[in-house]
Amino acid sequence: MSDDELSRRSLLDLFHEEAAAQTRTLSAGLLALESAPADAATLEACMRATHSLKGAARIVGLPEAVEVASAMEDCFVAAQRGELRIDAARIDALLVGIDLLSAAGDAAAAPLAHEAVEAFVARLQGGAPPGADNAAASAPGTTPETDDLAALAASLRLPEPEREAAATDDVEPAPLAQPSPSRSADAGRMLRVRAGTLDRLLGFAGESLVESRRMRPFAEGLLRTRRAQGNVLAALGQFQERHGAALDVDARAALADIRNAVASLDRQLSERFDDVDRIDRRGTQLAQRLYEEALQCRMRPFGDTAHTYPRVVRDLARSLGKRVRFAIAGESTQVDRDILEMLDAPLGHLLRNALDHGIEDPETRRRAGKAEEASLTLEARHSAGKLLIAVADDGAGIDLDALRANIVARSLAQPQAVAAMSDAELFDFLLLPGFSLRDTVTDVSGRGVGLDAVQNFAKAVRGTVRIESATGQGTRFVLQLPLTLSVVRSLIVEVAGEAYAFPLAHVRRALSVPRSTIEMLEGQQHIAFEGRPVGLVTARQLLGAGAEAATTEDLNVVLVGSEAGLYGVAVDRFAGERTLAVQPLDARLGKVRNVSAAALLDDGEVALIVDVEDIVTSVARLVRDGQLAGVARGGAHDGARARKRILVVEDSLTVRELERKLLEKRGYDVTVAVDGMDGWSTLRNAHFDLVITDVDMPRMDGIELVTMIKGDAMHRNVPVMIVSYKDREDDRRRGLDAGADYYLTKGSFHDEALLDAVNDLIGEAAG
Repeated sequence: MSDDELSRRSLLDLFHEEAAAQTRTLSAGLLALESAPADAATLEACMRATHSLKGAARIVGLPEAVEVASAMEDCFVAAQRGELRIDAARIDALLVGIDLLSAAGDAAAAPLAHEAVEAFVARLQGGAPPGADNAAASAPGTTPETDDLAALAASLRLPEPEREAAATDDVEPAPLAQPSPSRSADAGRMLRVRAGTLDRLLGFAGESLVESRRMRPFAEGLLRTRRAQGNVLAALGQFQERHGAALDVDARAALADIRNAVASLDRQLSERFDDVDRIDRRGTQLAQRLYEEALQCRMRPFGDTAHTYPRVVRDLARSLGKRVRFAIAGESTQVDRDILEMLDAPLGHLLRNALDHGIEDPETRRRAGKAEEASLTLEARHSAGKLLIAVADDGAGIDLDALRANIVARSLAQPQAVAAMSDAELFDFLLLPGFSLRDTVTDVSGRGVGLDAVQNFAKAVRGTVRIESATGQGTRFVLQLPLTLSVVRSLIVEVAGEAYAFPLAHVRRALSVPRSTIEMLEGQQHIAFEGRPVGLVTARQLLGAGAEAATTEDLNVVLVGSEAGLYGVAVDRFAGERTLAVQPLDARLGKVRNVSAAALLDDGEVALIVDVEDIVTSVARLVRDGQLAGVARGGAHDGARARKRILVVEDSLTVRELERKLLEKRGYDVTVAVDGMDGWSTLRNAHFDLVITDVDMPRMDGIELVTMIKGDAMHRNVPVMIVSYKDREDDRRRGLDAGADYYLTKGSFHDEALLDAVNDLIGEAAG
C-alpha cells in the first residue's frame, strides 16, 4: 500500500470518528426540534454540525457525503432565516440524511449509492424555497477558514493534490485532528487501545494488588519478633533486679553488655519494622490505585449507547400512531464496557415492549383522563454497589386478569396456585421463553422472545430483572446488574479445604442451622426457611470434593436459586465476603461443571467462582436420577446419647403420620418416605437403625424394598419391620422369606404393639 493510500485510510478513520460525534449531535437536535421547531440554538448547532461534516467529507474525498451534508445544511440555514419550518416530514427526511452520513463514515462500507443521494436531496429540497441551495454561502458564522483548513491538512499529512482541493472550501477543523498545545489539552487526548490489552492490564493490576498484600504477613511476623525481643529485654531487666546483687562484678558487667546488645537489636528491629510497614502501606496504596485506574479504563458513560434510543423511540412511536415524550436520565453513569456492549438488544426489547404493549394511543389516553402524550423514561444509576437500569412508562400497566388466564391456558400452573400468587410471582411468567400476552404476531411484538432475551442477558452478567406495574398507571422494568464484569462481590466458603466463591448477586441467604432440624421429604433432605421447606444438597458432592468431613453441631448453608427452585448448599465453613478480580479459566479447559471463573484471594490462594445456574441444574439432575447424597444429621458430640433413627416407608399419609408421631413421642428420630423407591434412596444417603415399611406401594412395593435392603452389603444388617393390612399367613410368610425381621398387621394395630415390636428389634430410643 502506498503512502498516499495509508494517509487516506487514516483520514477515513478520523472522518468515521467525527461523523459518529456529529451525527449524534444532529440526532439529538432533530428530536429537540420536533417539539421546538424554531429554537435558534438548536438550529445553529445542527447547521454547524452539517457544515463541519461537509468540509471533512470534502477533505477525505467523499463527494456523496458532501452532497448530503450540503443539502442538510441548506435546510437548517433556511429554517434559521424563517424561510421554512422543520416539521415532522422534514425531520423524517433529515434523519435519513443522518443515516447516509453514518454509512459514509464507515471506512469498511461501500461508497454511498449516487441514486440514494439524489433521492434524498430531491426529497429534502422538495419543500425548500428556490435559492436555498446557496444559502450556506451567506449564513452567519460560515466565513471561509482556509488558514485553519490548511493547518488541518498539514497535521493530517495530506498528499499535495488533496491539500489543494481542501483549500477551496470553508470548513471548521475536525476536533480530533487538532494538535495538543498544552498539558491540560493533552490530558483529554484519546488513544486507541485494544480491548484485550486492557483486559490483560486489569489482570496484571489485580495480581499486583494481591502481591502487594503479601508483605503484610511478613510485617506482622516482624512485629511479633520485635515484641518477643522486647520480652527478652524485660526478662533480663527483671533478672538483674532480683539477682544482680548476688552476682560478682564480671557477671554484672556481662549481664549489662547482654542487655545493651538486646536493646540495640530492639531498636534495629523497630526501625526495620517501621520501614517495612511504610513500604507495605505505600505498595498497597499504589497497587490499589493502579487497579482502580485499570478498572476505570473499562468503564464508559451510559450515554455512549443511550444516544441511539431517542431516534428508535421516535420512529416506532410514529409508526404505531402514538405520541411519546422520551427522557434519558443518568447518561454520565459509568458502565462496564462489556456490559454496555451487551445492553443494546435488551434495552431495545424493553423500549419496544413499552411502546407496543404499555403505552396507549392518544384517543385511549384521552378517554382515560391522561395526557395524550405519554411519558417514557430510561434511567441508569449506581445504587448499593449495583448498576440499576430502569425503563418506565405511564401506560395502561399489566392486565393481571389476562396474565392469570394466559398462565392457566398455557398449563404453566394450576388455577388455584395462580390465584394465590403475588403480583411479583405472576410477573415472572412474562420472562419465560415464548410467553406473550399478545394474541397476534406483529413486526414489533407477539412472539414472546423480547423479555426472554432480557432475562437471559441479566443471567449472563450475574444480574436480575424486576417488574413493577400498577393498572392504569404504568409499568417499570428494573435491571439490577453488577458495576463491572471484571470484579464480583462474593461470599467465600471452604469446601474440603479449598476456597470457593459464591457471587452475592445469586446468594439468597447464608445461614447456620442445627443438624437436628434437617427433615426428609419424599426422599430428599430439607431445611425450613421462612416457613417453607428448602431442598438441602452438599457442596462436596456438587464440586466433586469427596465425602463429608467430621460433622459439627450446626450446618453452614448457602441458599441459591429462585423462588421456583430454591436450594440450600451445605458448605464446610464461611470465610467472609470479598471483592474479587475475575480471572477467566483457560479456554483449553472448556466448560468446567459448576464453575465459571477463578480469582486470587488476598493471601494469594486461588478461589474458584461457582456457576450458580449450573449448580441449580446439577441439583435438578441429581434429584431426577435419585443420586443426591445426604448431609450427616448427627452432631459431633452426640456420642452414646444419640437417638436411634427409624425410617418409615408408607404411601398412606394418615398411617405415615400416625406411626411418625407414635415413634417420636417415644423419643425416636423418625424420617418418612412416601414409597419404596423413595425409601431406598433415603436409606442409601443416611444411617438408620430400623426400617418400617408397608407392602402395597407405587413404584416399588415393600417386598421389593426388603429384598433390596437384605441383598445390599451396606444395609443387610438393618432390621426391617413390615406393617401391612395383609394378614393372611401366605402374606406373612412372603414378607419374612424376603428377609423382614418382623411382620405386624394393621388389622391388629395399636400403639403398644408397634412400640413393643420396635423395642424388641432395636431397644429404647436413646442408645
